[in-house]
Amino acid sequence: MFDDMLTTDQLQAIMPGLPAAKSATLFPFLAAAIEEFAIESPARTAAFLAQLAHESAQFRFMEEIWGPTSAQRRYEPPGKLAADLGNTEPGDGQRFKGRGPIQITGRANYQRFGELLGADLLTDPTRAALPELAFRIAGLFWSKKGLNEIADGATDDAFREITRRINGGFNGLADRQQFYAVARAVLGVPATRSTRGGSLPAAGLRAQEPSFERGQKAIQADTRRRAAGRRSAAKNTVRKGTPAKRTRKRGRRH
Repeated sequence: MFDDMLTTDQLQAIMPGLPAAKSATLFPFLAAAIEEFAIESPARTAAFLAQLAHESAQFRFMEEIWGPTSAQRRYEPPGKLAADLGNTEPGDGQRFKGRGPIQITGRANYQRFGELLGADLLTDPTRAALPELAFRIAGLFWSKKGLNEIADGATDDAFREITRRINGGFNGLADRQQFYAVARAVLGVPATRSTRGGSLPAAGLRAQEPSFERGQKAIQADTRRRAAGRRSAAKNTVRKGTPAKRTRKRGRRH
Protein backbone atom coordinates (compact mmCIF):
# COMPACT_ATOMS: atom_id res chain seq x y z
CA MET A 1 0.00 0.00 0.00
CA PHE A 2 1.08 3.56 -0.71
CA ASP A 3 0.63 4.71 2.89
CA ASP A 4 3.25 2.17 3.97
CA MET A 5 5.80 3.82 1.71
CA LEU A 6 5.39 7.57 2.12
CA THR A 7 4.37 9.46 5.24
CA THR A 8 3.85 13.13 5.98
CA ASP A 9 7.09 13.02 7.99
CA GLN A 10 8.96 11.74 4.94
CA LEU A 11 7.34 14.38 2.74
CA GLN A 12 8.52 17.10 5.10
CA ALA A 13 11.99 15.62 5.22
CA ILE A 14 12.10 15.92 1.42
CA MET A 15 10.52 19.39 1.47
CA PRO A 16 11.68 21.03 4.71
CA GLY A 17 10.24 24.36 3.57
CA LEU A 18 6.71 22.92 3.56
CA PRO A 19 4.87 23.88 6.78
CA ALA A 20 3.49 20.91 8.74
CA ALA A 21 -0.10 22.19 8.62
CA LYS A 22 0.02 22.64 4.86
CA SER A 23 1.66 19.26 4.44
CA ALA A 24 -1.18 17.59 6.34
CA THR A 25 -3.74 19.34 4.15
CA LEU A 26 -2.09 18.53 0.83
CA PHE A 27 -0.88 15.00 1.59
CA PRO A 28 -4.14 13.08 0.94
CA PHE A 29 -4.49 14.65 -2.52
CA LEU A 30 -0.83 14.10 -3.34
CA ALA A 31 -1.03 10.48 -2.18
CA ALA A 32 -4.20 9.87 -4.21
CA ALA A 33 -2.58 11.23 -7.38
CA ILE A 34 0.56 9.16 -6.85
CA GLU A 35 -1.58 6.05 -6.57
CA GLU A 36 -3.84 6.96 -9.51
CA PHE A 37 -0.93 7.43 -11.89
CA ALA A 38 1.17 4.48 -10.69
CA ILE A 39 3.95 6.58 -9.17
CA GLU A 40 3.99 4.49 -5.95
CA SER A 41 7.41 2.86 -6.20
CA PRO A 42 10.15 4.62 -4.18
CA ALA A 43 12.19 5.40 -7.33
CA ARG A 44 9.22 7.00 -9.06
CA THR A 45 8.04 8.87 -5.99
CA ALA A 46 11.52 10.26 -5.30
CA ALA A 47 11.85 11.68 -8.80
CA PHE A 48 8.27 12.98 -8.83
CA LEU A 49 8.56 14.79 -5.50
CA ALA A 50 11.97 16.23 -6.37
CA GLN A 51 10.63 17.75 -9.57
CA LEU A 52 7.47 19.08 -7.91
CA ALA A 53 9.51 20.54 -5.06
CA HIS A 54 11.51 22.62 -7.50
CA GLU A 55 8.65 23.55 -9.85
CA SER A 56 6.37 24.77 -7.05
CA ALA A 57 9.00 25.94 -4.53
CA GLN A 58 7.92 23.15 -2.15
CA PHE A 59 4.22 23.69 -2.89
CA ARG A 60 4.47 27.37 -2.07
CA PHE A 61 3.29 28.44 -5.52
CA MET A 62 0.34 26.61 -7.05
CA GLU A 63 -0.29 29.27 -9.67
CA GLU A 64 1.74 31.69 -11.72
CA ILE A 65 2.15 35.18 -10.25
CA TRP A 66 0.56 37.57 -12.70
CA GLY A 67 2.00 41.03 -13.39
CA PRO A 68 1.43 41.05 -16.22
CA THR A 69 5.07 40.99 -17.23
CA SER A 70 6.13 41.70 -20.80
CA ALA A 71 6.42 37.94 -21.32
CA GLN A 72 2.94 37.31 -19.90
CA ARG A 73 1.43 39.93 -22.20
CA ARG A 74 2.43 37.69 -25.08
CA TYR A 75 0.03 35.04 -23.75
CA GLU A 76 -2.75 37.30 -24.99
CA PRO A 77 -4.03 37.03 -28.57
CA PRO A 78 -3.19 37.83 -31.24
CA GLY A 79 0.35 36.56 -31.56
CA LYS A 80 2.45 33.47 -32.15
CA LEU A 81 2.74 32.43 -28.48
CA ALA A 82 -0.97 32.98 -27.81
CA ALA A 83 -1.81 30.83 -30.84
CA ASP A 84 0.56 28.09 -29.68
CA LEU A 85 -1.13 28.10 -26.26
CA GLY A 86 -4.60 28.03 -27.83
CA ASN A 87 -5.51 31.43 -26.39
CA THR A 88 -8.13 32.90 -28.71
CA GLU A 89 -10.19 35.35 -26.64
CA PRO A 90 -9.20 38.60 -24.91
CA GLY A 91 -8.15 37.84 -21.34
CA ASP A 92 -7.21 34.22 -22.07
CA GLY A 93 -3.62 34.89 -21.06
CA GLN A 94 -4.45 35.63 -17.44
CA ARG A 95 -7.48 33.34 -17.39
CA PHE A 96 -5.38 30.34 -18.41
CA LYS A 97 -2.10 31.27 -16.74
CA GLY A 98 0.12 28.58 -15.23
CA ARG A 99 -1.49 26.58 -12.42
CA GLY A 100 -0.66 23.44 -10.45
CA PRO A 101 2.66 22.14 -9.09
CA ILE A 102 3.64 21.32 -12.69
CA GLN A 103 1.97 24.32 -14.26
CA ILE A 104 -0.30 23.94 -17.26
CA THR A 105 -0.66 27.10 -19.33
CA GLY A 106 -3.02 28.12 -22.11
CA ARG A 107 -6.62 27.44 -23.08
CA ALA A 108 -5.76 24.40 -25.22
CA ASN A 109 -3.91 22.69 -22.39
CA TYR A 110 -6.62 23.45 -19.85
CA GLN A 111 -9.17 21.91 -22.21
CA ARG A 112 -7.08 18.81 -22.91
CA PHE A 113 -6.16 18.11 -19.28
CA GLY A 114 -9.71 18.82 -18.15
CA GLU A 115 -11.20 16.40 -20.66
CA LEU A 116 -8.78 13.65 -19.67
CA LEU A 117 -9.49 14.17 -15.97
CA GLY A 118 -13.24 14.63 -16.35
CA ALA A 119 -13.13 18.22 -15.06
CA ASP A 120 -14.40 21.38 -16.72
CA LEU A 121 -11.36 23.62 -16.53
CA LEU A 122 -12.55 26.03 -19.23
CA THR A 123 -15.55 27.30 -17.27
CA ASP A 124 -13.54 27.62 -14.03
CA PRO A 125 -9.78 27.45 -14.74
CA THR A 126 -8.96 28.38 -11.12
CA ARG A 127 -9.82 24.78 -10.17
CA ALA A 128 -6.47 23.74 -11.67
CA ALA A 129 -4.73 25.25 -8.62
CA LEU A 130 -6.86 23.38 -6.07
CA PRO A 131 -5.05 20.38 -4.55
CA GLU A 132 -7.76 17.87 -5.52
CA LEU A 133 -7.09 18.64 -9.20
CA ALA A 134 -3.60 20.19 -9.13
CA PHE A 135 -1.87 16.95 -8.14
CA ARG A 136 -3.93 14.92 -10.61
CA ILE A 137 -2.83 17.31 -13.35
CA ALA A 138 0.80 16.82 -12.32
CA GLY A 139 0.35 13.04 -12.19
CA LEU A 140 -1.33 12.97 -15.60
CA PHE A 141 1.45 14.97 -17.21
CA TRP A 142 4.06 12.77 -15.51
CA SER A 143 2.40 9.61 -16.79
CA LYS A 144 1.72 10.86 -20.33
CA LYS A 145 5.33 12.03 -20.76
CA GLY A 146 6.59 8.54 -19.91
CA LEU A 147 8.38 9.73 -16.78
CA ASN A 148 7.49 6.73 -14.64
CA GLU A 149 9.50 4.41 -16.84
CA ILE A 150 12.48 6.77 -16.92
CA ALA A 151 12.34 7.27 -13.13
CA ASP A 152 12.64 3.50 -12.70
CA GLY A 153 16.26 3.83 -13.80
CA ALA A 154 17.06 5.96 -10.70
CA THR A 155 20.25 7.29 -12.31
CA ASP A 156 21.55 10.82 -12.73
CA ASP A 157 21.10 10.56 -16.50
CA ALA A 158 17.52 9.40 -16.08
CA PHE A 159 16.76 12.34 -13.79
CA ARG A 160 18.33 14.75 -16.28
CA GLU A 161 16.04 13.39 -18.99
CA ILE A 162 13.03 13.80 -16.70
CA THR A 163 14.08 17.41 -16.13
CA ARG A 164 14.38 18.01 -19.87
CA ARG A 165 10.94 16.58 -20.58
CA ILE A 166 9.35 18.71 -17.88
CA ASN A 167 11.29 21.91 -18.40
CA GLY A 168 12.24 21.74 -22.06
CA GLY A 169 15.84 22.23 -20.92
CA PHE A 170 17.82 22.03 -17.70
CA ASN A 171 16.81 25.17 -15.83
CA GLY A 172 17.21 24.70 -12.09
CA LEU A 173 18.88 21.32 -12.53
CA ALA A 174 21.16 21.69 -9.49
CA ASP A 175 18.21 22.51 -7.22
CA ARG A 176 16.20 19.59 -8.63
CA GLN A 177 19.15 17.26 -8.08
CA GLN A 178 19.49 18.34 -4.46
CA PHE A 179 15.84 17.52 -3.81
CA TYR A 180 16.30 14.23 -5.63
CA ALA A 181 19.30 13.22 -3.52
CA VAL A 182 17.33 13.89 -0.34
CA ALA A 183 14.23 12.09 -1.65
CA ARG A 184 16.27 9.02 -2.59
CA ALA A 185 17.83 8.92 0.86
CA VAL A 186 14.50 9.36 2.65
CA LEU A 187 12.73 6.73 0.54
CA GLY A 188 15.64 4.29 0.45
CA VAL A 189 16.37 4.46 -3.28
CA PRO A 190 19.96 3.40 -4.11
CA ALA A 191 22.10 6.18 -5.52
CA THR A 192 22.55 4.32 -8.81
CA ARG A 193 20.35 1.64 -10.20
CA SER A 194 19.58 0.53 -13.76
CA THR A 195 16.44 -0.93 -15.27
CA ARG A 196 16.20 -4.60 -16.18
CA GLY A 197 17.14 -4.01 -19.78
CA GLY A 198 19.80 -1.43 -18.96
CA SER A 199 19.52 2.31 -19.28
CA LEU A 200 18.80 3.78 -22.67
CA PRO A 201 21.21 6.42 -23.99
CA ALA A 202 19.96 10.01 -23.97
CA ALA A 203 19.38 9.98 -27.72
CA GLY A 204 17.22 6.88 -27.40
CA LEU A 205 15.18 8.40 -24.61
CA ARG A 206 14.56 11.56 -26.59
CA ALA A 207 13.49 9.62 -29.65
CA GLN A 208 10.83 7.90 -27.56
CA GLU A 209 9.48 11.05 -25.91
CA PRO A 210 5.66 11.17 -26.10
CA SER A 211 4.10 14.30 -27.55
CA PHE A 212 2.17 15.69 -24.59
CA GLU A 213 2.77 19.27 -23.53
CA ARG A 214 1.69 21.65 -20.78
CA GLY A 215 2.61 24.99 -22.36
CA GLN A 216 6.16 25.39 -21.08
CA LYS A 217 7.84 24.48 -24.37
CA ALA A 218 5.77 27.03 -26.28
CA ILE A 219 6.77 29.74 -23.80
CA GLN A 220 10.44 28.78 -23.99
CA ALA A 221 10.33 28.64 -27.79
CA ASP A 222 8.91 32.16 -27.81
CA THR A 223 11.68 33.33 -25.48
CA ARG A 224 14.32 31.79 -27.74
CA ARG A 225 12.77 33.36 -30.86
CA ARG A 226 12.80 36.79 -29.29
CA ALA A 227 16.36 36.38 -28.01
CA ALA A 228 17.48 35.35 -31.49
CA GLY A 229 15.66 38.35 -32.94
CA ARG A 230 17.42 40.71 -30.54
CA ARG A 231 20.81 39.21 -31.37
CA SER A 232 20.11 39.54 -35.08
CA ALA A 233 18.97 43.14 -34.66
CA ALA A 234 22.08 43.95 -32.62
CA LYS A 235 24.34 42.51 -35.31
CA ASN A 236 22.56 44.49 -38.01
CA THR A 237 22.89 47.67 -35.94
CA VAL A 238 26.61 47.08 -35.56
CA ARG A 239 26.98 46.48 -39.28
CA LYS A 240 25.03 49.62 -40.21
CA GLY A 241 26.79 51.73 -37.63
CA THR A 242 30.33 50.67 -38.52
CA PRO A 243 32.00 53.43 -40.50
CA ALA A 244 33.47 52.42 -43.82
CA LYS A 245 37.19 52.04 -43.86
CA ARG A 246 38.96 54.97 -45.33
CA THR A 247 41.74 54.41 -47.75
CA ARG A 248 44.77 56.56 -47.34
CA LYS A 249 46.83 57.64 -50.28
CA ARG A 250 50.46 57.42 -49.63
CA GLY A 251 52.41 60.31 -51.01
CA ARG A 252 55.74 59.94 -52.69
CA ARG A 253 58.74 60.33 -50.60
CA HIS A 254 61.03 63.04 -51.80
